[in-house]
Amino acid sequence: MEDISQDTATRAGLVMETVRTRIAARALAAGARVPSIRTMSEQLGVSKSTVVEAYERLVAQGTLVARRGSGFYVAGHAPPLALGALGPRLDREIDPLWLTRQSLESDSGALRPGCGWLPESWLPQDAVRRALRALARDPGAPLTDYASPSGLPALRQHLSWRLAQRGVEAEPRQIVLTDGGTQALDLVCRFLLEPGDTVLIDDPCYFNFQALLRAHRVRVAGVPYTPAGPDLAAFERALIEHRPRLYVTNSAIHNPTGATLAPTVAHRLLKLAEAHDLLIVEDDIFADFETGPAPRLAAFDGLARVVTIGSFSKTMSAAARCGFIAARADWIESLVDLKLAVSFGNGELTADLVYRLLVDGTYRHHLDALRARLADAMSETLQRLGALGIEPWTRPQAGLFVWARLPGGLDAARVAREALEADVVLAPGNVFSVSHSAGDFLRFNVSQCNRPKVYETLQRAMERCAQPA
Repeated sequence: MEDISQDTATRAGLVMETVRTRIAARALAAGARVPSIRTMSEQLGVSKSTVVEAYERLVAQGTLVARRGSGFYVAGHAPPLALGALGPRLDREIDPLWLTRQSLESDSGALRPGCGWLPESWLPQDAVRRALRALARDPGAPLTDYASPSGLPALRQHLSWRLAQRGVEAEPRQIVLTDGGTQALDLVCRFLLEPGDTVLIDDPCYFNFQALLRAHRVRVAGVPYTPAGPDLAAFERALIEHRPRLYVTNSAIHNPTGATLAPTVAHRLLKLAEAHDLLIVEDDIFADFETGPAPRLAAFDGLARVVTIGSFSKTMSAAARCGFIAARADWIESLVDLKLAVSFGNGELTADLVYRLLVDGTYRHHLDALRARLADAMSETLQRLGALGIEPWTRPQAGLFVWARLPGGLDAARVAREALEADVVLAPGNVFSVSHSAGDFLRFNVSQCNRPKVYETLQRAMERCAQPA
């Protein structure tokens, strides 16, 4: 009898936790009617009496209120938005927000082969200092005033020229400056999405796409990614099944895989997008790492249903937040209004700093040296990973990342946990996979892998995880 009572209590606890999670995720707002007793019983596979018991407990705790003859309703006000509650509960090693915090908050002695940025010593710090001094001496520099609504005209003119070198035709009036690539994506999502819409992402994809989309309270569906781009058969099935509003992707250098979109895949993908009225955001923040031009969806599409976003945080300075949106002309005014509403513009001082570095030749010379350095780091990283039995999923043509599989089906999250004990931050595959189908993968940043301790720690962690429990 005691076992039966305990089982009932456990099932009631499941119902209570389900209701609390939906409230925290704002799927149930204050004053909203919770699912009926019958509906909840069917959804969770528990008895109606168990649901009644759970609801009554929630009433006693002040979470719900009961209205005779009407049902049960959420009491009080909605709690503050908690991104961790928007979706299934994740172990911290595969939680995108936790990995971001770990990479940013680790002390200066920690090694970060799992992070997504260059070491400070690889960035043009002296050039940034010179440009800042020049700005300080320039009486016409924008040191105290707000920016113009669309952003510094001279920089938008220059970005128009830079985009044209990649085949993307965007007049300066089609470009809006932002404070970095993340704000650019956030503004586009605010502009195009409503809560409850569905968004397609690559599986795997840049992990912060998932976190940001959760903040917009949209549904996320993953499409398997191949070395040539998204799996088109799966992509078409997802379009039919989910009827998504938006697809978010990288094209030139894919994060985390390092793959490059094939022209034939790009053409077919755009035909599917047109047939299913799908909009696309092409995150092109890794463009300047390219050694040769890759296909751009925005170039093939002419910005009809593709929005391009970019940033200089990865190649110039993460502290000087400067990004942009390039979109069809009839969307720009509304995007600018939205930018003003949520941020009252962007940093004019930062935009001027970036512009000066772009036009005086400093940035071009920096990129030439950076690409050569990355090529050497890529070769060395692949060689040293291979010696540990870690095989790349594909051999990237350029960029920062190697997407690689651990030998023997090792659990990447466990390996990352072991490595963290030695102050080495790794990026396990399921951080990037919405389906959690990359449990034996790690993403390596080749610019952060040039210390022997990375490989020594990785080897020890793998050996520990290979031992029987």
